[in-house]
Amino acid sequence: MPKRNWIQEERRKTLGDWVAFCLGCGHTQRYFLEDESELPTECPQCGGELRHRCPSCSAPIPSAFAVQCEECGVEVRRPELFGTPIRKPGR
Repeated sequence: MPKRNWIQEERRKTLGDWVAFCLGCGHTQRYFLEDESELPTECPQCGGELRHRCPSCSAPIPSAFAVQCEECGVEVRRPELFGTPIRKPGR
């Protein structure tokens, strides 16, 4: 996977370094690592699981469009949401 460019890094520093997303409805929330303990365990929209770390290696998730962990390659969520692919083919 290619390294992030400067604009992606700048955006992360402004909006939050990491992402939590709901496995059910797709609700997404950016956060900074120092605020991780304040993340809800349930989705505020639907009550589903709000995932913010890889289930295999516990690496934080950097992208709202992640379907695989950047560290270990394990699937962090299904590649589709509401019947639509989360990522375009080849990305």
